Amino acid sequence: MIKNISNHIQTIRSLTIQSLEKLNPAFISTIPKGFNNHIHWNFGHIAYIQERLVFELSGEKMGISSEYETFFAAGTAPHLWQGNPPAILEIKTVLQEQPQRIISVAENRFTDSLPSPFTNKMGITFHTVGECILFSIFHEGMHLETIKRIEKARQISKPNTKHS
Repeated sequence: MIKNISNHIQTIRSLTIQSLEKLNPAFISTIPKGFNNHIHWNFGHIAYIQERLVFELSGEKMGISSEYETFFAAGTAPHLWQGNPPAILEIKTVLQEQPQRIISVAENRFTDSLPSPFTNKMGITFHTVGECILFSIFHEGMHLETIKRIEKARQISKPNTKHS
C-alpha cells in the first residue's frame, strides 16, 4: 500500500511541477476577476500546507522557512503581503524536493498517531500521520485545479489584439 501511495505522491507532484513549468512567468502574479489569489500564491500554498500537514503536525521539523506561513498559510492573500514572498524558483525547488521527504515519512510513520488530533478548516479531524499525508495529496490536486482555472480565466480576459 505504501508503494502505491508513494507512486501517487510522485505522480501528483510531477503534474504540479509540469504545470509550473508551462506557465508564463509574466502572469504568475496576476489575479483574475473572481479569484482571491494568484498562481504564485497557490504554488507556495501547496508547498506550505504539505509541510504543515506532513511534518509539523506529526511533530517533525518543517523543511521550509517560517516566511512560507506568513505568505502562504490558509487565510493569507497577496493583497495583504508586506514584503517579498519566496520567489517562484525557490518554491519550485521546495516542490521538487518535498516528495522524497514525504515518502520517507509515509514509509516509516504512516500509521503513527499525531501528537494531538488536528481539525482543519473543512472540519476534517486527522488522528494519524497517514491521514494527513492522504489529505495533503487531495489538497494539492484541489490547488492544481485552481491554478488551471486562474490560467484559463486570465486567457479569457486577455484583450483581443487581432484587427479586422
